Amino acid sequence: MVTGESRGSQLLPVLGRLVRFLRQLEGPDNPSSVALSVLRRLADDGPARVTELARVTRASQPGMTQLVGRMEKTALVRRVPDPTDGRGVLVEVTDEGRAVVIRTLAHYATTLDRLFDHLEPADRDAIVQALPALERLAQAGETERTG
Repeated sequence: MVTGESRGSQLLPVLGRLVRFLRQLEGPDNPSSVALSVLRRLADDGPARVTELARVTRASQPGMTQLVGRMEKTALVRRVPDPTDGRGVLVEVTDEGRAVVIRTLAHYATTLDRLFDHLEPADRDAIVQALPALERLAQAGETERTG
């Protein structure tokens, strides 16, 4: 650790660079990072209201409504009645939306695998050995956020 720098201040720029790199992979065949986040959320947790999707992605409700409309036009999501509230509507991922998530994450993984090939074996091993600890760090963040 560099003297005077916290672990978090050292990790943050590295994670930021990796996230920016992955976001640059967005293109005509890949959804935007917000759209991918919404699709993953719906695939993992099930249908949700637009207001909830806006909250978890930190988007405005009008912006999320527009995004859901665009994704609905491309058959990635569909709106369905809320079974607990006759007036409410939920957004759910379609099979095509799930396929886009799988394809996009596979593309990201293949790209990262290619980058691993540029590293020395010791660096590759160090990253792989750190993955369980990084997973626990992510879980701690989720636990802290949900309380």
